[in-house]
Amino acid sequence: MSAEAPERPLLDLRQAASLLGAYCAIERRLFELTGALAAEAESEPSARVALDAWSAEHAWHAELWADRLPVLSGVDARTLVEVPASLEGVFDKLLSGTQLEQLAGLFRLVLPRLVTSYSTHLELASKVSEGPTRRALRLVLRDETEAWVAGEALVEGLLGSPEEVASAGRAVVALESLLTGTGTGPGLVPWPARRG
Repeated sequence: MSAEAPERPLLDLRQAASLLGAYCAIERRLFELTGALAAEAESEPSARVALDAWSAEHAWHAELWADRLPVLSGVDARTLVEVPASLEGVFDKLLSGTQLEQLAGLFRLVLPRLVTSYSTHLELASKVSEGPTRRALRLVLRDETEAWVAGEALVEGLLGSPEEVASAGRAVVALESLLTGTGTGPGLVPWPARRG
């Protein structure tokens, strides 16, 4: 067995603020998206209830991240809350699809990649200096993972024909292609580049 891997450099305060601001903005967008999908799901009462609950969770997650934003001299914290430019096209494309395509994109691309981002952050966060952020990450990760699993079951329940399967698949491939083209790497939020 090899020696322990060297510890990775910690995020500086601006990098941490940028990540938390992105998380807050993404959760706000997901709150809006799931709320809109809930309103459209009138013919599927169980889907409507689930989407409404997930919408409330995303709103709470956004507030949790907003509360974690560090205070930086000369920086208005509200300016940190923005969806990364690499995701704007993804959200625009996601919103333009049918309800099935939106759900497939949400539960087969957006949430799995968001879970990857949060998991990476939790793995790399300092146990000493980022205790509150680590606690928030664990809480949000639990919620997002549960929503991902339940959302996948919801999508599977809506796939009633080969055409619907193909439509859902095309939607996910289109979103993945958009995201991959941005150089984001694993996850939904690009990890801050090392400063050197």
